[in-house]
Amino acid sequence: MVRHSLPSDRFISSSSASDDDLRAARSWLASLHAEAIPLKKLGTMTYDRSSGSGGQNVNKVNSKATLRVPLDALLQHIPAALHSEIKRSRYVAAKSNTMIVQADNSRKQSDNAHSCYKRLYEAIVEAGQHAVPNETSAEQLQHVKNL
Repeated sequence: MVRHSLPSDRFISSSSASDDDLRAARSWLASLHAEAIPLKKLGTMTYDRSSGSGGQNVNKVNSKATLRVPLDALLQHIPAALHSEIKRSRYVAAKSNTMIVQADNSRKQSDNAHSCYKRLYEAIVEAGQHAVPNETSAEQLQHVKNL
């Protein structure tokens, strides 16, 4: 699922954050790596039987991974400028206030668990790209002044 945001949405969400918040969020995103947020400590991973094709393996092995991360715990590790965009993520279950990520594309539990963590990480990065605008270059500032 690809989510497109209108430029006005981006302006509204970024205008509510101060320049210091945006600067801090930019530096946090620049230094973000897969181990920066302790997702394994924050969330719980469960395994269930997968669905779809796969023969007897689907019926006998709990290979589908489901990662549940409480939103309140996750947001403590993320800059405030990204919170509204994270809350709009497709992985958020509003009733339980939890992010739920599932993966069953592999026959191995460990691969599916890794895929869940990777998808959540990518959702955080995507939220950061939508919520935090890039800094305006000196060339662009000069161009706007000349208009």
